[in-house]
Amino acid sequence: MKLPVTWMREFVPVPADVRAVADRLAACGFEVASIDGDVVDFEITANRPDCLSVYGLAREASAAFDLDLAGAPGGVDRPGHAAIPVSIGDAGCGRYALALAAVTVGPSPAWLVDRLTEAGVRPINNIVDVTNYVMIEMGHPMHAFDVARLAGPEIRVRRARAGEKLTTLDGIARALDDTMLVIADKERAVAIAGVMGGLASEVTATTTQVALESAWFFPASVRATSRKLGLKTEASARFERGADITSPVRALGRALELLEKIGAGTATGSVSDVYPRPFAPRQVTLSRARLAHLLGDSVPDADVQRILGRLGFKPQPASDGWQVTVPPFRVDVSREADLIEEVGRHWGFDRIPASFPSLHSPPREISPVVARDRLVRRVLCGAGLQETCTFTFMEREAAEPFSGTTGTTGTTGTTGTVVEILNPLSEKFAVLRPSLLPGLLDALIYSRRRETEQVRLFEAGAAFLPTGEVPRVGWVMTGPRSDHWNGAAGDVDFFDARGIAELLGEAFGVPIGARATGDRPWFVHGRAADLFIGGDGAAPGAAAIGSVGQLRPDLVAARGLGAGAAVYGGELDPASLAHAGETRLTMIEPLPRYPSIVRDLSIFVGERLPAADVRGTIRSVAPLTLVSVHEFDRYDGKGVPEGQISLSLRLTFRDHDRTMTDAEVQVAIDRIVAALVARHGAVLRGK
Repeated sequence: MKLPVTWMREFVPVPADVRAVADRLAACGFEVASIDGDVVDFEITANRPDCLSVYGLAREASAAFDLDLAGAPGGVDRPGHAAIPVSIGDAGCGRYALALAAVTVGPSPAWLVDRLTEAGVRPINNIVDVTNYVMIEMGHPMHAFDVARLAGPEIRVRRARAGEKLTTLDGIARALDDTMLVIADKERAVAIAGVMGGLASEVTATTTQVALESAWFFPASVRATSRKLGLKTEASARFERGADITSPVRALGRALELLEKIGAGTATGSVSDVYPRPFAPRQVTLSRARLAHLLGDSVPDADVQRILGRLGFKPQPASDGWQVTVPPFRVDVSREADLIEEVGRHWGFDRIPASFPSLHSPPREISPVVARDRLVRRVLCGAGLQETCTFTFMEREAAEPFSGTTGTTGTTGTTGTVVEILNPLSEKFAVLRPSLLPGLLDALIYSRRRETEQVRLFEAGAAFLPTGEVPRVGWVMTGPRSDHWNGAAGDVDFFDARGIAELLGEAFGVPIGARATGDRPWFVHGRAADLFIGGDGAAPGAAAIGSVGQLRPDLVAARGLGAGAAVYGGELDPASLAHAGETRLTMIEPLPRYPSIVRDLSIFVGERLPAADVRGTIRSVAPLTLVSVHEFDRYDGKGVPEGQISLSLRLTFRDHDRTMTDAEVQVAIDRIVAALVARHGAVLRGK
């Protein structure tokens, strides 16, 4: 809300220092976006429609500076009935007032144009400018119809008919449905109630008589229509938050007063006011004890009454506090706590002494979901990744490549299936993200463009599938690893990305295994794997909880990262991981009392054979004394047969009850080698 302070001074004599005015209102909870000369731009929250006007902010300044506020603007009431019949045929309209005026359309005077321009409103002509002036000054939207272009003439408030269309003032033909409230003449819709007027009845240079509309519409109706049409206006912004149902006639009077003042027209006849259910003000009880308890300080009675009175409330003293009448423009006040907030922000939160609240019961146990996400963040931050937070909405082009099978709890959709937003803010926010990876990829590219070679990012959040919302944790990485004392460590690869999944598994006490997959269209074929609970020994039919791999270079290039930068990433379902950790018994083992025996094996195997299969074979035939097995070298250079690699593994044996002998270990090694030869055609190096 752009507030020209000189305009506000017509209602309350605030100081000449614009910065002082802005600072005082900011202390009362109004965020200042900018100050330009005499104009202060305030960020008004959705619950304060009463402050989307000059007079509304003047009322706040009256309480903030303890100054008298002039009476609300508004002309003399003209009760009666206008020459045009008015009827309300739907409960979505709570009040409809109408007045006729003979007018001469032309440019507005300079003072009016200047004020509208300062308030961020484009001047059009003197008739439309007057309606906009009243909206900015009083906060109540109005609309002017050219009477000659109405059929009948007659005004009906009704629901749109199925298939009905209306070309609005912006020149766009809009399809309406029976959930939308419209203003119609005898034959057709001429305006979308509370949102925008129709082109067919707009005021033009040839207009000689206008019908001025000043109505009140239920917020939910206007909000639903505005969202469904994707049409946001100054009028809808006020109506959908909650306008003052007692102000339509005053606003009409003010508009007629201004038309006469600038010589643009005069009223003809009386004002029609169809008001089927008059407003009944709310009564809220405010107790001194509750006020002191919530604020943490006692506020003198005189200050409570002064603050509430200047804000438009009517407090009446009671035995233990006040009985407060809530004004109709304060749609956000419905309970005692709301009144206490009003007193607190104008009394000054900075005046309330700091103190720790007294605890009468132990705090609630932390939610398992919160504990799970905290553990994920702690583990990944400890691994050197930086947390990021990306948008839930994204453009379709970025989402569709990631919208196929996701690898969590089986198949979740077909390629190209995304959850669409019915009324997106723009094409950049057209769909809900099917995965965390596209947002993480954009964040990674943003960092790389700022000459950051080494990027490690993760995010814990939700992805959205046609079947519903699902929890996810995703990560991406690119660039060199951290240098090792023994020399440069090279760039990150598939195993670094997979290692992140293994770290998370260790944190939850669940082994994570990987199997090669070709069903993840966003990963490079042959450099992708599905993740499973149970390590490399996971059951063949087990459901994948995630996937990991190298993101396709064409997807990376399409988002703006130059060639030559390989990006690896992964994503998994933390809920499945946490559940598996909860149901798994934690085995506590004492420190070993007997020494281990370590043996290294080097074998030739097919270059496409997954190392996980080799480990699985070893585990299947080895005795229980084999406590660990891992690869420590892979070589495919000189001396290695074509189509094969040399794979070196380290096997560690240990018995919990005694010291093992070399002979026992050799028997196990012979059995392992025989199994590798039989199942994978392995050849023991040196044989």
